[in-house]
Amino acid sequence: MKEQNMDISKQNVEMKERYDLAIERVELILGEDSVKEPYRDYFTKVASFIMQIRDLVSLIQKNELKDYNLEDLKKLNYELYQDIEGSHYESSYANPAYAKEKLGENYGEVLTFLYTEIRGMIAYAYEKRLFDIVIHLELFIEVYNYFENEGEYTYKDVKSAIYYFVSDYSDMTVEYRTRELLDPSLSFATDIIMNSDLTDVRYLYQFGEYITENEIKIATFLNSLSEDEIDSMASTFTEGYRMGFENAKIDLSKKTTVNIRYCIGFERIVRKEIENFKRMNLNTTIYRAAVNSINKRQHLKIGYFSTSPNKQYDYDHRFDNGLYLDKAFNERKLSSLRVAYEKNKELAKGFAGPAVMEIFGEQTFAPLSKPECIHLDEKQQKLSVAYSNDAAMISSEYINNEETSFTIIAYPIPEIGDQFAEIFAEVVKVNTLDNDKYKKIQQSIIDALDEGDYVSITGANGNHTNINVKLYELQDKEKETIFENCTADVNIPVGEVFTSPVLKGTSGTLHVKKVYLRDLKYIDLDLQFEDGMIKDYTCKNYEDDVENKKYVKENLLHNHDTLPIGEFAIGTNTTAYVMAEKYHISDKLPILIAEKTGPHFAVGDTCYSRSEEVKLYNPDGKEIVAKENECSRLRTEDKSKAYFNCHTDITIPYHELGDIIVHKKNEETITIVKDGRFVLAGTEELNEAFK
Repeated sequence: MKEQNMDISKQNVEMKERYDLAIERVELILGEDSVKEPYRDYFTKVASFIMQIRDLVSLIQKNELKDYNLEDLKKLNYELYQDIEGSHYESSYANPAYAKEKLGENYGEVLTFLYTEIRGMIAYAYEKRLFDIVIHLELFIEVYNYFENEGEYTYKDVKSAIYYFVSDYSDMTVEYRTRELLDPSLSFATDIIMNSDLTDVRYLYQFGEYITENEIKIATFLNSLSEDEIDSMASTFTEGYRMGFENAKIDLSKKTTVNIRYCIGFERIVRKEIENFKRMNLNTTIYRAAVNSINKRQHLKIGYFSTSPNKQYDYDHRFDNGLYLDKAFNERKLSSLRVAYEKNKELAKGFAGPAVMEIFGEQTFAPLSKPECIHLDEKQQKLSVAYSNDAAMISSEYINNEETSFTIIAYPIPEIGDQFAEIFAEVVKVNTLDNDKYKKIQQSIIDALDEGDYVSITGANGNHTNINVKLYELQDKEKETIFENCTADVNIPVGEVFTSPVLKGTSGTLHVKKVYLRDLKYIDLDLQFEDGMIKDYTCKNYEDDVENKKYVKENLLHNHDTLPIGEFAIGTNTTAYVMAEKYHISDKLPILIAEKTGPHFAVGDTCYSRSEEVKLYNPDGKEIVAKENECSRLRTEDKSKAYFNCHTDITIPYHELGDIIVHKKNEETITIVKDGRFVLAGTEELNEAFK
């Protein structure tokens, strides 16, 4: 859009002199020997990478990439990401283990951080954000100067320079990130999607992300589909989004903006979605997954992104903010966030919520736990949790969660295997299953659950789950219900009933033999609950149980000491389960589909987090009343104690499931599932898929 282009163009003119001076200085570093080894090698290699960025900036400014053929674009893309790709990463200064081996414990830590931040220049170059390039160049030169003057400066000075760099510029980096969510005029990705010839896969290289056969093959595959097929997939997505507002009785007409999050390669579908949203009077924001530590959330990628050149690299740098995280920095960043929202408060008022397209099928990833990586100490873990809480509260002041909705859908990518086309077609079918049929079956399950005091769930075939889930007590069974009848609107595909359990009385063991959560593998994940809170936890990823506990705490508990059960659900999509078994892709299913293939439990906030007051009704007209627990109820006293800002679903697949039994107060029971099969009257049709 013109407004964005004018803003960036004006800023680039202002930064041109600083950029030229900084580039000239960095180029001189390549021929200097004023820094002794081993540090000289580091600065030479990073300076060489910066020269690649210089050349890239020139190509983009002169619009010369449009004349590159596909092979030239592939070569350029590979050269930009080569240093962290595959075996090259083992001898890269972006690898904390290699950096510390070569540069020492302290300097290795700060210099690997610096190089990783500088690698974000790839994105800044493509987006023509000269300011972001310049400030990183100036930091690099400042750090280099310290090493030139050996003896006059210390490790603490270098670390301090990085600290103040991140802190002092946080008002700009945080504000820009906030605008990316809210402001459609920041239209870098949208412009590529809407203005490119999508039949020419060279467009993929305009984003500046690492492009693999996944992205090329999915774009090519989508180009082979008819316009009607693309329209159907896009409409399933956008109509689900609209229905989310309708079913929650939220007025969508008051909203102006929707945020699409997706993976590169799906642009043909996304273009149609943008057009569909436009007909709902919604403009679109599409922002890149963060490339700087201040805006990252561990190894998770939120925004648009491509296949990672190296997931271990992402994982190694998930806690890079540990280099500078302290109480003062937290306060500075929160202040910057509030100012950013205040500047954009009208845009925030019109924000409708995210529309997310997930992918699955990548090779499964079990990360190495490297002691050389930056980690958060105990104090920083608490600060990180506190920041998440405080930031969420600031956001909710400007974006009323009770007036927003969302939708999520998932598709496979070619890396899933030779049967990609067949699997893709099966997933499309799963995403469009008959809502009315499932609505009726799921109502039978809800009617039984509404009779219960608690539900017992047991595992089988090596799964030692044995847990009781305490249910909300209904006051008026004629008008109220405990479970939501989840059809395919916000949460595609269809296939679950879910509730927020009562914590007191929810106790026992939740165990899964193998599960993938947020792209990470867990072996024999074991969670012990007492009155709804995690009492103990472990897994068997590593030989050392200390490492196992650390892995679970960092990645599942998000550094909280404990988390509540925020959701209990029974998945009913046996069709999706059988599809996964047929194609041997159960370990690759995203949680969005996996959660529909058995009972699942979410640790963290409830599904109704920060929107508990919104009245919701099932298709039978009954109001869903179990929307809070003893933690979220604290929101009326102290919001900082009510929410955990995470929600991770853990599914027991049908082949590891024993029984699901509803227990009434009078000690009578109703069996919903027996030996992994549905036995409740009205649910028998769900077993047809198993045959």
